[in-house]
Amino acid sequence: MPDGDIVHTVYVEMKNKHNTMNSASSSRTYIKMQNQLLKDDDCACFLAEAIAKKSQNIKWETTVDQNRVSHKRIRRVSLDKFYELVTGQDDAFYKMCMILPDVIKNVVDESPTVKAPRDTVYEELKGISHITRMNTDDLSMAMAIYMLGFSTYSGFNKLLSVENEKVDNENLLRVLYDYAPRFSRQNE
Repeated sequence: MPDGDIVHTVYVEMKNKHNTMNSASSSRTYIKMQNQLLKDDDCACFLAEAIAKKSQNIKWETTVDQNRVSHKRIRRVSLDKFYELVTGQDDAFYKMCMILPDVIKNVVDESPTVKAPRDTVYEELKGISHITRMNTDDLSMAMAIYMLGFSTYSGFNKLLSVENEKVDNENLLRVLYDYAPRFSRQNE
């Protein structure tokens, strides 16, 4: 735990995206976590978000019955921070993402029964790169996809350093288009 507390059990509610819960669902999830803390005082509860607004491990503050509530052992964590907690490595999620394309390719190539799904995001990015006559190298495209969702996550955030320039959402696409070809060349 960030404050030095040690717990022996962690309960996790995993969500795909930071905006997938409405207020009623958020309240129910928080109450469920509160109840777990009442049953087991040697635990912590995490709302882990695969695509969070930013990299975070914070005390979850929400509204339940029109009252603002929080507890130090009920946390909201981004996936990179969750992987860090589980593995002890601050860039574990980044490392997994970097190896994942090769693992998927190997599984698809080696198994006659596994079919790769149609990837519309990848196809859209390839279409944009075709229209703008930009490089469509697989690694560059994979990095662009990762960076769109995880630009503030541990490991990924170091890749987007632009000489003393803060990379915000407004500048992210421009930086990605500048970055992807450089990353591809560095890894040839």
